[in-house]
Amino acid sequence: MKLTPAYRPLAWLASLAGAALVIAVLARSVGAQATDAPNEFYDSHFHLTNYVQQGIEVRDFLRIMGTRVGRSTLFGIPLQQQWSYANSGDFAPTYYLQSDAPLYYYSFTDAYIASVYRSLTPAEQARFDPMITGFNPADMYGVDHIRRVLQAFPGVFTGIGEFSIHKEFVSSKVSGETASLTNPALDRVLDFAAEAGLVVILHNDIDVPFAKQNTEPAYLTQMKALLKRHPRTNIIWAHVGLGRIVHPVEVSAEAAQRNPSQVELVESMLTDPALSHVNFDISWDEVAKYAVATPESIARVSAMLNRYPTRFLFGTDTVAPASPAPYYAVFDIWAPVWKQLTPEASFNVRKGNYERMFNEGRRRVREWERAHAR
Repeated sequence: MKLTPAYRPLAWLASLAGAALVIAVLARSVGAQATDAPNEFYDSHFHLTNYVQQGIEVRDFLRIMGTRVGRSTLFGIPLQQQWSYANSGDFAPTYYLQSDAPLYYYSFTDAYIASVYRSLTPAEQARFDPMITGFNPADMYGVDHIRRVLQAFPGVFTGIGEFSIHKEFVSSKVSGETASLTNPALDRVLDFAAEAGLVVILHNDIDVPFAKQNTEPAYLTQMKALLKRHPRTNIIWAHVGLGRIVHPVEVSAEAAQRNPSQVELVESMLTDPALSHVNFDISWDEVAKYAVATPESIARVSAMLNRYPTRFLFGTDTVAPASPAPYYAVFDIWAPVWKQLTPEASFNVRKGNYERMFNEGRRRVREWERAHAR
């Protein structure tokens, strides 16, 4: 993914207020930029393939991971960009912004991910947590696809996602019915995730693109209602609800008394007992750019992660990186924040929360498979 320059800080940032391994990390001054430190992070958000199902070989990715990354999720992209000759002629689009042609769900992505995972040795497999993505969350039969994948490929998958409901520029391009947070088809998916123990990575923009200041985000109420309907499902809200154009919630100084900022909205969720099953990933360079925009934003982002060290996970959200440079660039953007975290927060955000959530996901999904797999 191409890195973007740091933007000016937005108002929400202005307000954004075993054991041997841990010892080894702390000895290197946790969060420092030492690139040779083993297992600096686990990647909670990684795409092996892109919008036309092309990518890199999984063993090439292992070489990129080296000793710097201990574990990673492994998933493709559930949507295929159609190459419409009427639209783009001989130009073959590889990204959804390169064509006006529609996107459609590409279910074979799950079989492909399972096949590359099974091609690895047991030691190599232990470093990955494959995720199911090739289902339509607007289809009442979508949950049946997930169940069939688990039955067809037992011992492979740990969760579902990243899949999207409201996503800028993407949702409107998907063929068929548009997904929504109120569709019972999505409730069926999340109910089954709770039953099978699947970790869920859900992309849902908190607001519409180019939203006005001092207004409640368009999808916040529906999103919170959805999350509260599924208290037994372990859900990671991708990118803290942000997007490429969906910026953090802005609040003017005059309206600060009446309207919460982005961080206040997030903190209200973090302190809500009914949402204790919800975590947030801080993946994507588009998210990182806000966090490191100024010394003040760095300090306030760090303070938030320090206050809630068990509720955030780091991920790169890179798509089929061709070399280590674009892959590690996302982690390195966060270096100023890592330096200001407590040892507990730094370890948990970079590795500990991933290990806790995905280890439990592995255990529960294997248990479900033993009872239900063919």
